[in-house]
Amino acid sequence: MRDVIRWKHAALLALAVLAAGCSSNSKKELPPAELKPFKEEVALHKEWSRSIGDGQGKTYNMLVPAVDGDRIYAADINGKVFALNRMTGDVIWKKDLETSVSGAVGVGSGMVMLGTLSGQVVVLDASTGEEKWHAKATSEVLAPPATNGDVVVVQAQDDRVIAYDAATGTQRWLYDSSPAVLTLRGTGAPLVTDHLAIAGLSTGKVVALDTTNGIPAWETHVAIPTGRSELDRVVDIDGGLLLANGTLYVASYQGRMAGLDLESGRVNWQRDASSYAGVAQGFGSVYVALADGTVESIDERSTSPLWTNDSLARRQLSAPEVFSSYVAVGDYQGYLHLLSQVDGRFVGREKIDGDGLRARPLVVGNMIYVYGNSGKLEALTIK
Repeated sequence: MRDVIRWKHAALLALAVLAAGCSSNSKKELPPAELKPFKEEVALHKEWSRSIGDGQGKTYNMLVPAVDGDRIYAADINGKVFALNRMTGDVIWKKDLETSVSGAVGVGSGMVMLGTLSGQVVVLDASTGEEKWHAKATSEVLAPPATNGDVVVVQAQDDRVIAYDAATGTQRWLYDSSPAVLTLRGTGAPLVTDHLAIAGLSTGKVVALDTTNGIPAWETHVAIPTGRSELDRVVDIDGGLLLANGTLYVASYQGRMAGLDLESGRVNWQRDASSYAGVAQGFGSVYVALADGTVESIDERSTSPLWTNDSLARRQLSAPEVFSSYVAVGDYQGYLHLLSQVDGRFVGREKIDGDGLRARPLVVGNMIYVYGNSGKLEALTIK
């Protein structure tokens, strides 16, 4: 019963957050900011487009595609999984899991890994799409599993982190953590290295676990719950973790964003921020899409903002991604915006999917892959 109540609270909170950006003191919600014209400096060329079933579905799913080598893998809410040639969009194989997928897609070591709404972990052969194994998690899996080739690690909605033997699916260990009373609808995807499995939890804590036994190597609180109400005390880490050059980048809702040392968990830098989408990193800067729709560039050395663009206020932004010399971010109307990394001005814009862009864009080389809520997957390059 507790899980059902928590599910309802999480779903309601997700809707509140997405409608939002509004002040808790405001009597009337402000509408999403209208897009203003600008001088286009960059144009995008559509290399190919493919329909991935029913896409994200009606619930607040974040079914992000994944690239491995010359293939891109994507799944829809109803369990249709596609392997495509990432250069042409041609279908290599298609698999119907016949169950609702809520955590997708993880790839690595010849495996395609997915989580389901019923709390299953499904692992497919990346070459053929045939099932290798499936296993039961402790609750629904809302983010992609991750692997180092030895273990497959899953973070469940109840904040438990579970490791399975990559070859057989046998559970190796389980890290038990009590979730917050009220949470956002979602979890961040775990990161797995040769010896560490790292997860961001609903309590605002990041934990690094030994991949052999699940024992914590370190724990760091990025955000501390404050405020009188449970709503005020929500500090979920839902936007995922980003690892670059030994630094772990993380952002929490109603908390902080920080750069942590991977091996020790030591905080290298931090600043106040509220984000449920996540961060990107490049050229000495960290880019974050804040919960109110503001996009910021932060200097890693000084932690001071280099620029701020608030023209997308309340437009329910996706996580940002670095693309060439630009920062790409999607919004609820399905526009992909390109901002200059130098000063944050708009340099390009493309309408992708009328149902919106919730999933983080994916960049590989000179191509950006964008997966719309209705199921449209597009590959674009700069003209």
